[in-house]
Amino acid sequence: MMQNGSTMSTPSHDLVAFGATSFVGKILCRYLRDEFGAQGEMKWAAAARSKAKLEELRSSLGAEAGTLPLVVADAADEASLRDLCASARVVVSTVGPYALYGEPLVKACAESGTDYCDLSGEVQWIRRMVQRYGATARKSGARLVHCCGFDSLPSDLGVHFLQRQAMKQFGAPCTRVKMRVKAMRGEFSGGTVASLMNVVKEAAADPALRKELADPYSLCPAGSAPKVRQPDMRSAVFDVDFGAWIAPFVMSGINTRIVQRTNALSEQAYGADFTYDEAVLVGRGVPGWFAATAMAAGLSGFVLAAAIRPARAALERFVLPKPGEGPSPEAQRTGFFDLRFLGTTADGRQIRTKVTGDRDPGYGSTGKMLGQAAACLALDVDKVARPGGFWTPATIFGDRLIQRLTAHSGLTFDLLNPDC
Repeated sequence: MMQNGSTMSTPSHDLVAFGATSFVGKILCRYLRDEFGAQGEMKWAAAARSKAKLEELRSSLGAEAGTLPLVVADAADEASLRDLCASARVVVSTVGPYALYGEPLVKACAESGTDYCDLSGEVQWIRRMVQRYGATARKSGARLVHCCGFDSLPSDLGVHFLQRQAMKQFGAPCTRVKMRVKAMRGEFSGGTVASLMNVVKEAAADPALRKELADPYSLCPAGSAPKVRQPDMRSAVFDVDFGAWIAPFVMSGINTRIVQRTNALSEQAYGADFTYDEAVLVGRGVPGWFAATAMAAGLSGFVLAAAIRPARAALERFVLPKPGEGPSPEAQRTGFFDLRFLGTTADGRQIRTKVTGDRDPGYGSTGKMLGQAAACLALDVDKVARPGGFWTPATIFGDRLIQRLTAHSGLTFDLLNPDC
């Protein structure tokens, strides 16, 4: 096929799962096997740096995966990454922390015109990738989509879904949206902890980065950010709209930035004065206040300890899970999440929606979300309608991915009664 005047061979795989032998990579591959078989409608392959571990993974997937193609590639070897890109229409990466290991693959995809998605939640790294490779991706035709896991797909698509419902009911978008975590059961894996600790470590050493991380519009294109002040949830607050005390949500730092980037890329479709924040619903009355205060203090204390080198080392050695560790299959199956959204139009009309998932949010559900996002990018998204560049889940996938997630991934997107 032709792209930008050069001849390219047709990729042999619709999708390649890179980092297939990692904790989340194995979850992703099991899901792809269950949904698409070894070589069904969507041709996919597993990739990692160790051939022996890849063969072990393929064996663990059962007899039906005996023909699954394996690709040996190393995140630090640009030549192998170029070969990987040449073989794939879409590369989906689980190799984190992305700030440490992710850039060479993004560079290779942007330069080769290969589509890419991941589950990164590292704001500072995403910003660097957009700045360094945005022009290259637009020229090559590569579509790159970060944050296709629990951070930030339910938030981004949840706001997209709410706004679609608001336009149907009111003929206007909601200029104020709140997301509240009503209930959630899940555990952190070592990979997620490593990514979080790396962000804190970088920020502790770089005042400019701390300022950037505090900017709610840090991922918006230059000149597109509105001037409106965004809510900054740092302590226990009573939310009158939900009738409960709320506490800071650990994922809000990335989720709110992605939602604001979606609004910017959509030419302020949610409004030039759009505001958005996230928090955890804790409870009512004095017990709710105590619980919300304790949760806020605990999160602040963790971040402070992680920023101090000796305390960070102690946390990593004695408290936090190691890379490669994570929740058991049973914990993944019994996990869930329930997110509630409240939108208010400029003239005060309100709408409520919810997004739920039937598995552990960070792993059981993330594997399914990431798999369907990659499949959507490979099979559903037209290159002309969505050309090369860095996209958010809502701007490139929108309703197409919502349909996939509700049909195949145990997620729901529902309109609620006003009093819910």
